[in-house]
Amino acid sequence: MSRPPGGTTPRPVVPPAGARLGAVSLYPARAVVDLAAIRGNVRSLAAHAPSAQVMAVVKADAYGHGLVPSARAAVEGGATWLGAAQVAEALELRRAGVVGPRVLTWLYAPGAPLADAVAAVVDVSVAAAWALDEVVAAARVAHRTARVHLKVDTGLGRNGLTPGDLAALLPAVLRAQAEGAVEVVGVWSHLAFADEPAHPTVRAQAGVFADAVRTVEQAGLRPEVRHLANSAATLTDPSVHHDLVRPGIAVYGLSPVPQVGGPADFGLVPAMTFEAELATVKTVPAGQGLSYAHRYVTPQETVVGIVPVGYADGVPRHASGGQDGPGGPLRVGGRTLAVAGRVCMDQVVVDLGPGACEVAGDRVELFGTGADGGPTAQDWADAAGTIAYEIVTRVGARVPRVHVDTAAPSQGADRTQEVAR
Repeated sequence: MSRPPGGTTPRPVVPPAGARLGAVSLYPARAVVDLAAIRGNVRSLAAHAPSAQVMAVVKADAYGHGLVPSARAAVEGGATWLGAAQVAEALELRRAGVVGPRVLTWLYAPGAPLADAVAAVVDVSVAAAWALDEVVAAARVAHRTARVHLKVDTGLGRNGLTPGDLAALLPAVLRAQAEGAVEVVGVWSHLAFADEPAHPTVRAQAGVFADAVRTVEQAGLRPEVRHLANSAATLTDPSVHHDLVRPGIAVYGLSPVPQVGGPADFGLVPAMTFEAELATVKTVPAGQGLSYAHRYVTPQETVVGIVPVGYADGVPRHASGGQDGPGGPLRVGGRTLAVAGRVCMDQVVVDLGPGACEVAGDRVELFGTGADGGPTAQDWADAAGTIAYEIVTRVGARVPRVHVDTAAPSQGADRTQEVAR
């Protein structure tokens, strides 16, 4: 910054306190989330499990879709439960006024604010003896009976009580329930291979789970819900639906079993569209290396575009493109192209082709519904060697979430945008 005559350093222009900066207008990309799709997906999932209630899992900021707006849409679609892995997520739902559905939280370490959760009528999972002790203490502080779900490790080898630990803990559970500190309202577990419906572990875990439920009931407890099915099992295995199913990724319109069927095969619609604008468009000569390490070299004179999103925004670096294979797909001007060269922290390059007529500001779709032949989150997962879950949940926090409702009567064919964060 140069000094004006007189040697006075100019003062920077700062917006006044409280001024609202439009996140969408300031950032050249956005994740557009269609709440109508989330509602419709929950209805489809309920139809796949007609004998069970639906818990919409909204952990990880609703798989990157925005916690509170997505939760509300899921409830409007028929979900009577919400699943929030972290206690903070569950409390955020309650603070935002999401009070109608039951909310379950399950992943916490010693010292978590369980008294706040109990006071907010959040159901709490117990997966270890120390957890029961902390839930009982929390109930006493909150002066409210804690609603507890006993988590059983039926073979995933992750969080949960082994069947032996469950049996050993039940006397303490019964004492806590007799005291009025807890009420056991659920028994649950999680499948290791639900995305491979024919895998023998699915049946084996279902058997261990049935034994665990019998153990709990024979001890004199009468849980209101048993739940085992995630998205994949909700869509493919009615035998494990029990009283409650817990779909996660399917709520947001992505298939948990892409080898079996895509979203449309299960009546699902992807809710998120990740889009940006071209920042720079220019002609480069043949033999020009693009991006770091010149992994991609132009085979001819061509037009390239700079898309101002990168791995800091959630674009996987593993989806870089080069002579050894195309990068992640991009939709530009009705054409599906690919990332050319390394994915950078804040940008990627796309080879638009010789004579391309795109200009700065033109829309680029990284992924969306795929209805128009454009790329999907699954296409990016394939390009990066991962799963679609990771693609949507990794969209960075600096990317504004814009929630729209394509079913709202007042919007017609337009999409009224609401910035969630």
